[in-house]
Amino acid sequence: MIIEKENICAISSPAGVGAISIIRISGGNSFEITSKIVSSQDKFIQLEAKKMLFTSLVKPNGDILDEVIVAKFISPNSYTGEDMVEIYCHGSEYIQREIIHLLISNGASAANAGEFTQRAFMNGKMDLSQSEAVADLISSSTRESHKLAMNQMKGKISDEISLLSNKMLELISLLELELDFGEEDVEFADRSDLLKLSNELNTKILKLIDSFIYGNAIKEGVPVSIVGKPNAGKSTLLNALLEDDRAIVSSTPGTTRDTIEEILIIDGIKFRLIDTAGIRSSDDEIEQMGVERTMQKIEHSNIVVLLIDATDLIESNLEFIEELTKSIDDDSLVIVAINKTDITDINELDYNFQNTILISAKTKINIDKLCNIMSAHVKSLKQSESDTIITNTRHVELFYKSSEALQRANDALKNDISGDFVAQDLREAMYFLGEITGHISNEEVLGSIFAKFCIGK
Repeated sequence: MIIEKENICAISSPAGVGAISIIRISGGNSFEITSKIVSSQDKFIQLEAKKMLFTSLVKPNGDILDEVIVAKFISPNSYTGEDMVEIYCHGSEYIQREIIHLLISNGASAANAGEFTQRAFMNGKMDLSQSEAVADLISSSTRESHKLAMNQMKGKISDEISLLSNKMLELISLLELELDFGEEDVEFADRSDLLKLSNELNTKILKLIDSFIYGNAIKEGVPVSIVGKPNAGKSTLLNALLEDDRAIVSSTPGTTRDTIEEILIIDGIKFRLIDTAGIRSSDDEIEQMGVERTMQKIEHSNIVVLLIDATDLIESNLEFIEELTKSIDDDSLVIVAINKTDITDINELDYNFQNTILISAKTKINIDKLCNIMSAHVKSLKQSESDTIITNTRHVELFYKSSEALQRANDALKNDISGDFVAQDLREAMYFLGEITGHISNEEVLGSIFAKFCIGK
């Protein structure tokens, strides 16, 4: 159903000066409003959908504001599902402001953040998960994050939810038939068959939940903490990975007293490299604060690169590694990188750590191998190329709730509880799935989601 609201306008291109800027108008009167500010009114009125017209924009006093190209999109075949116009003007900030002023003075209103996409959702052009994917697509900064956003926007998650919901509906139907004809000598489905189907549904949902580990890492970037004692070469390693001098390198231990974060892209995956303060006992209050921040970063890292000085490979270092690994999450990858091998006889090194690599941050020995280990670890989190990947926190929370409701249904089926109670749990599981796609929604949730968009989208 097309929803007729007031006409909205906004600059859709990035803020600031550029060669070309794009201004959008959407709503039932968008053609009429645009016709009032173009010089070729008759040509614009006769303009066919999705074709362009070169014309001028005229101020109320008759002065030409700019020479532009305009395109017309007729409902429902537009982004919002409403009549739409796009104006392609020169990228002067003054011109952009004046065009918006002209449109507003002729009956349009300034759009809120995400209002064009919200209208697309309200008019059935896309569901809520696809709408959220638009924001993810705009903010994607790597090949993998772009790929996941495109899959979601094309409806991969929506299709998965549709299949799950249909199966749940099938289960509910069988249970309701059981209730309607329970006293007759008719068996529509054995309880064990219903339990098997319900378990299969929950297994699929749990698999989607598990995919969030990979999906969130790709979307937000994989946090990698570079950890070690002072002067182990952490800042030198950061610079070697980035191939740039981003961190201060000094022979004085404890130079880095706060965390430094930089972005590195490997194989289309974004890694957030965190150069941490050196870990040691100190009476210096500022240095102690730096160590506390280091420990916090370690707790939230997917990968921890534990840097050890090859010239100082003594018993105390072994104890240091053992103590530090106790504070690292079991799901995190710990890479023990023995550094400064360029000034050490590696044949004389005595160590016995898992996931060990010998490197020289200064001369970049085996830095490429370290990158390959990090990339391979992230790729190993992905179950298969064909699997649906969850990247959105809101989605995974609703999948959790749906799974909990399904588990209650499973328990009820095992314990031979009345079918109406089982059906209620299944309906609840379906309800949470419906919240993901927006088939079940409320104004507060919608407002929160679309407020995160930029103006003009």
